[in-house]
Amino acid sequence: MLLSVADFIGVSKASASRIVHHVSRAIADLYPQYVKILSNTQNAFREIAGFPRILGAIDCTHVPIQSPDSNIGEEFRNRKGIFSMNVQGVCNADLLFMNVVARWPGSAHDATIFNNSTPTMQCEEGLFGNRWLIGDSAYPCTSYLLTPLLNPTSVAENRYNEAHIKTRNTIERCFGVWKRRFPILSLKIRVAMQTTQAIIIATSVLHNTCRLNNIRDVDPEVAMPQESGDITYAEGIGQKNHSVRQQLINNYFSV
Repeated sequence: MLLSVADFIGVSKASASRIVHHVSRAIADLYPQYVKILSNTQNAFREIAGFPRILGAIDCTHVPIQSPDSNIGEEFRNRKGIFSMNVQGVCNADLLFMNVVARWPGSAHDATIFNNSTPTMQCEEGLFGNRWLIGDSAYPCTSYLLTPLLNPTSVAENRYNEAHIKTRNTIERCFGVWKRRFPILSLKIRVAMQTTQAIIIATSVLHNTCRLNNIRDVDPEVAMPQESGDITYAEGIGQKNHSVRQQLINNYFSV
């Protein structure tokens, strides 16, 4: 990447590296202005599949990187043996990022990232009232994060799971649009770690500005490397609020 930039603007690779870092950092500094939790998300989410009171959809995605030149490099090797950053994203129904965390190595579990992130702290402090995040089974089921049932047994539970899948799919679509617009996020980032993190955050800012200004998404037919759907389940991690999920199923999906 740096050689291409250097050749394009006629500077040395070292100069290109500094330019990429400074520009990425400058854009990333706009994160608080363009990537933030929005209050008016419930209606749009409910229109998808009837799921009420949803604040945002959450998931993680791996961004390939070069092997870190440090004694902790192996921490960045993910389950597939690829060096990566495990990046958390929360989005609304319009595929706008509301939170992005880009500081964890590829070996980190999705639930670990979530438990140490700002959205968890904000939810635990009750800042979003009775609204929920929605995530897959890599996350614990809590009073503020709803996960699917692994073994649904009733009509209502199956309805819940079907609505959950359709609603949670927004974050998968958001990641897809983001990575198609910025192919470097799928192909491999080959710069220093600080610049890598700045690039990830900067592209999330640019993604939101494109969506807000109705800039056409990259052609969805463009082939991009796809992640496996394998999930490391978190059923044993803090599954302490099944009652909240069951009450939701009884109130909204049993009719």
